Amino acid sequence: MKVLMINGSPRKDGNTARALKEIADTLKAEGVESETVWLGNKPVRGCTACYQCVQRDLGRCAFDDDIANRIVEMLPEADGFVIGSPTYYGQPAGALLAVWQRVCFSASKHVKGKPAASVAICRRGGSTAAFQTMNMPFEMLNCPLVTSQYWNVAFGRDPGEAEKDAEGMQTMRTLARNMAWLLKSIQGNPRPAQEPWQPMHFIR
Repeated sequence: MKVLMINGSPRKDGNTARALKEIADTLKAEGVESETVWLGNKPVRGCTACYQCVQRDLGRCAFDDDIANRIVEMLPEADGFVIGSPTYYGQPAGALLAVWQRVCFSASKHVKGKPAASVAICRRGGSTAAFQTMNMPFEMLNCPLVTSQYWNVAFGRDPGEAEKDAEGMQTMRTLARNMAWLLKSIQGNPRPAQEPWQPMHFIR
């Protein structure tokens, strides 16, 4: 079993990384492998709604000049996902949203139905809004959301400060144990059959 974790912070070793490390260490103790990918701090594309990934059945984004398709290539081997981000203006980092939306749209078949969780880091406020935003794609893709003892949030501004948030670190460990438990519980059990999608457009 393997969990793919995405560090959406422009700071490679900031508080988001510290929270994800707490999760990774606990997953390892529970016998679950993990891999963390740093999004980086180079420019990334937002979705242009070109639909080439769907129309040409690419299984990946049509644009291949940033990290998005590197992440797509890692999806099939992942049994679960954790995405983490700092909170900017009550929202996740824009680069994470830009990349993750393209990943989920172009390669949704490799995300659907897999246990998933989001983690938000903040200095003071806005984390619950950022957390909910990151959960939205998982909810649309039939992913069981992995919860914890509280919202998956930790507090800190300067790099390393989140480690001092005792409850936040405990929340990360509880999240990891819940993820491991769920992965083990569903291993070998097929997902329920899905009805064909019935889109309903309200503009006639």
